[in-house]
Amino acid sequence: MCSRDISLPLKKKRDGIDNISPPGPTPSQSRFQVDLVAEAAGATEDKSPSSDASTTVPPTGSAASPDGAQAEGLQNGDTVMSETSLHSSTGGQHHYHYDTHTNTYYLRTFGHNTIDAVPNIDFYRQTAAPLGEKLIRPTLSELHDELDKEPFEDGFANGDELTPAEEAAAKEAAESKGVVKFGWVKGVLVRCMLNIWGVMLFIRMSWIVGQAGIALRVIGWPARNVLTVLHILFSQEIGKGHNVFSPAALSCLIVGMATVVTTITGLSTSAIATNGFVRGVNFYLHLAPYLLFAGGAYYLISRSLGPEFGGSIGLIFAFANAVAVAMYVVGFAETVVELLAGVDAIMTDEINDIRIIGTITVILLLGISLAGMEWEAKAQIFLLIVLITAICNYFIGSFIPLESKKSMGFFGYDGSIMWENMGPDFRGETFFSVFAIFFPAATGILAGANISGDLADPQLAIPRGTLLAILITGIVYLGVAVSTGSCIVRDASGVLNDTITQAVGNCSDAACGLGFDFSSCKSANDCNYGLHNDFQVMSLVSGFGPIISAGIFSATLSSALASLVSAPKVFQALCKDNIYPGLSMFAKGYGKNNEPLKGYILTFVIALAFILIAELNIIAPIISNFFLASYALINFSVFHASLANSPGWRPSFKYYNMWISLAGAILCCVVMFVINWWAALLTNVIVLGLFIYVSYKKPDVNWGSSTQALTYHQALTHTLHLSGVEDHIKNFRPQCLVMTGYPNSRPAIIDLVHTFTKNVGLMICGHIRTGYRRPNFKELATDQARYQRWLLKNECKAFYTPVFAEDMRQGTQYLLQAAGLGRLKPNTLVLGFKNDWRDGDMMNVETYISMIHDAFDSQFGAVILRLKEGLDVSHIQGQGMKHMNKHPKHDSRRGFSNEFETNVFSIFTCNILWQMYQRLLEASQQFQKKQGKGTVDVWWLFDDGGLTLLIPYLLTNKKRWKDCKIRVFIGGKINRIDHDRRAMATLLSKFRIDFSDITVLGDINTKPKKEHVSAFEEMIEPYRLKEDDMEQEAAERLKDSEPWRITDNELELYRAKTNRQIRLNELLKEHSSTANLIVMSLPLARKGAVSSALYMAWLEGLSKDLPPMLLVRGNHQSVLTFYS
Repeated sequence: MCSRDISLPLKKKRDGIDNISPPGPTPSQSRFQVDLVAEAAGATEDKSPSSDASTTVPPTGSAASPDGAQAEGLQNGDTVMSETSLHSSTGGQHHYHYDTHTNTYYLRTFGHNTIDAVPNIDFYRQTAAPLGEKLIRPTLSELHDELDKEPFEDGFANGDELTPAEEAAAKEAAESKGVVKFGWVKGVLVRCMLNIWGVMLFIRMSWIVGQAGIALRVIGWPARNVLTVLHILFSQEIGKGHNVFSPAALSCLIVGMATVVTTITGLSTSAIATNGFVRGVNFYLHLAPYLLFAGGAYYLISRSLGPEFGGSIGLIFAFANAVAVAMYVVGFAETVVELLAGVDAIMTDEINDIRIIGTITVILLLGISLAGMEWEAKAQIFLLIVLITAICNYFIGSFIPLESKKSMGFFGYDGSIMWENMGPDFRGETFFSVFAIFFPAATGILAGANISGDLADPQLAIPRGTLLAILITGIVYLGVAVSTGSCIVRDASGVLNDTITQAVGNCSDAACGLGFDFSSCKSANDCNYGLHNDFQVMSLVSGFGPIISAGIFSATLSSALASLVSAPKVFQALCKDNIYPGLSMFAKGYGKNNEPLKGYILTFVIALAFILIAELNIIAPIISNFFLASYALINFSVFHASLANSPGWRPSFKYYNMWISLAGAILCCVVMFVINWWAALLTNVIVLGLFIYVSYKKPDVNWGSSTQALTYHQALTHTLHLSGVEDHIKNFRPQCLVMTGYPNSRPAIIDLVHTFTKNVGLMICGHIRTGYRRPNFKELATDQARYQRWLLKNECKAFYTPVFAEDMRQGTQYLLQAAGLGRLKPNTLVLGFKNDWRDGDMMNVETYISMIHDAFDSQFGAVILRLKEGLDVSHIQGQGMKHMNKHPKHDSRRGFSNEFETNVFSIFTCNILWQMYQRLLEASQQFQKKQGKGTVDVWWLFDDGGLTLLIPYLLTNKKRWKDCKIRVFIGGKINRIDHDRRAMATLLSKFRIDFSDITVLGDINTKPKKEHVSAFEEMIEPYRLKEDDMEQEAAERLKDSEPWRITDNELELYRAKTNRQIRLNELLKEHSSTANLIVMSLPLARKGAVSSALYMAWLEGLSKDLPPMLLVRGNHQSVLTFYS
């Protein structure tokens, strides 16, 4: 029998979760406190200790039995959830996990008590939502770590974090009740048809047929394919009657190709929308509390292609919707003005009346939008019924010709009229200018995807509703085109007296055969009726004209209202993503519905400006390019996502093809340029400019876009390909493993190495973490992500790689062996000079020198950077830097107290520290500044393969160092100085490396000054073994325990090399004391022969009291060549 603490169970009900709030685990226990015996063999009886935070559970055996009695709260196998303590990590929201100690489902499934959770959809939700509660599965730490160890606090898994805006929206969503979801008919089909059947259907359809003819008019719905370019070649011939194709055959061909791109865009939209839940915006309803996010086409593109494309097209899409408001309102105003003209009630003139009525209308629509439109959802079906009734009314009227209408050009269906209207008759227009006017009628295909957050099953509704809407509306547009072209002539006077009373020889129009002669008004160009001249032809033909007017009003006002709502919502979604920081003021919502009031005002201003144009034929082409650009990017999104081959690209809609989507994107771009090349060019320039801006700003968002997936795919492919290519001298790049510790603790070494590796070679910031009895690998991973972000934020192109190790040498060995990938592996170890080597434990020096030996053993080059002020600034970061920035002598709170002497000493000490810290800070930042005119002195004393020369060359090619000249110093003999200088000049010229001077040092082997030798001997005195002063056995024991000690034999053996280092320091001070940087060959010490203390003393004696010095030693394989 075992006992355990159990959280108070909560029953999961159909309408939500009870308000019972059980206390979580106490601080001394895990939220999953498991008994070892129960885990091993399964408990037969569970009892909880008597406490306020627990309850009694029946024996496990009875609970496990299907027929056993269950405790209250566990009836019918309800899942039991307990509240966790992770509220703070999720924005204050309550998240729940499965309490498997009382979960009979797990008992029945596995036959014993386990905390390991079975697969459940609620584990994969991003946050609490109407779709269900967010549950947190047991973490790996809770399942794997020892029981006496506190589990790590876990929040969301990587990639599931939400932005604050999304968290706020999700919180509102979780609080909403009674959410109504739409099916595919009401949610997608109805909305798409309402948007597609807009102003163009009723007041521009007949005009387009008059211009393009029946055969070419069929292209109009919704021809967005490259074959339409061919019709430019045919259109003039058709107009002249010289085409080689029969009109019927051409019509069938065009009908077959007309719907290609719209269908492709619909397929692409369906693929994106079914690749997981697409959070949308209700463009028709003000029901923001249960909407997760806004965006429509912006959301589709940005979450697929990333913020660069999404941010670009988001502004354009929002602007296009704002202009669409003007288009629909102008269409409404045109109809009203026509009605006023019919009763002779024109206020001023037609253009100004359109402006007046349009302004009043858009103000009323704005008021309705701001007031709220919950009722509009119920009106959708009514509006659709009105539209369908108006369309049916037109078709019925087309079969009822009246004598009174014949003078206006309506004769009923007649073959001669149809044949006459078959070809084009462009008057001041071209095919594509007419197409541009019509195209906005097809922009409603995204209406369903725009409200995907409100759909009961978006993965079913969007494909079915969108594609069916394209089919139905396409048939209707085709039917209206054929119908109007078959029963109405292009020109009519409206005068009843224009009948033919006797044979007229020169009258050959179709109207002549039907008893009317309109040649007089055609010749005078003053015909007021007919397809070319009357925008209200459908009202004329219809059985009852007012129904057509009602259809126009419902189509235009509903579409205008939809666009007036959609533009601010899309713009608000864009601003909430903070892609353009300057627009953040428009992200704020107001009221319980989070309405974008500022966005409404901006949309109103834009719409009003275009309404004042008052010409529908001018407004329509403006938005055609913008919508075509949106459609092109939607198609390209599908191609791009498929090309990236990401495992996350799994649309449930399978009827798409990446190459067809690419073709659709290309066709949209082609049509953009054919319609209006300068407008298309301007659109692309705007998209490109916004793309470059967002790319430069790099917004802090992570949407798992296909751009990221393709980048990974390409990087992996190229890395694998590179691994199959042998290294070549010409392609050598310094790929540096820089031992930085935390990257922000040694900025100087990072800045310098980054300068010559940026866009040239690899840079890895290695960090060895030691002294951990039990390594915290989760903390290591957290630090890795944190400091990688720090490097990116500071525009440092490097990788941060931390490791746990017993000591520094072991960690360095790990990194030397495992850092990098394929050919992208480091070949040079970069260390900071150990300035404090004489102050600490000498075993640290032994480790430090061993790291250099290990680098050479691994065929790495070695580079050591020394600044006389030091490299490490970690001890003056944080609070230390705050105190350092305040000079003590300016602190009025100090210096006046009874303990005057103590305070004076304290101020004096702080002043010294402040000055020291200031010098250290300035030194750590010296490589961040432009170096100005100076020199980089290269002391190339030993041929290491050329790395000592290559690094300064790469440095001086960079902007910060370009004003510095390279001076080369080499060793030589006094009697061969000129010869050695010419030889080196020849070599450098063959290497194509510019230099300003070559100095041959003939006095390197001159003995150093005695005082310098004495200072060196004094420095190494504490580290000598002095074996001659002790017994041999004692000396050997001391050497074994302290291997860094210098033996007398060793010191005498390397006396000449020691003197050379001292002498070189003298020469360095003589020749390079004013250099910006000294690059010098690193002296080598034979492993096992030279003690670490002596080698460290060589480096100290060589580099002390000098400008910044880079000690370089390649791996003695050539890195320079003069062959092509």
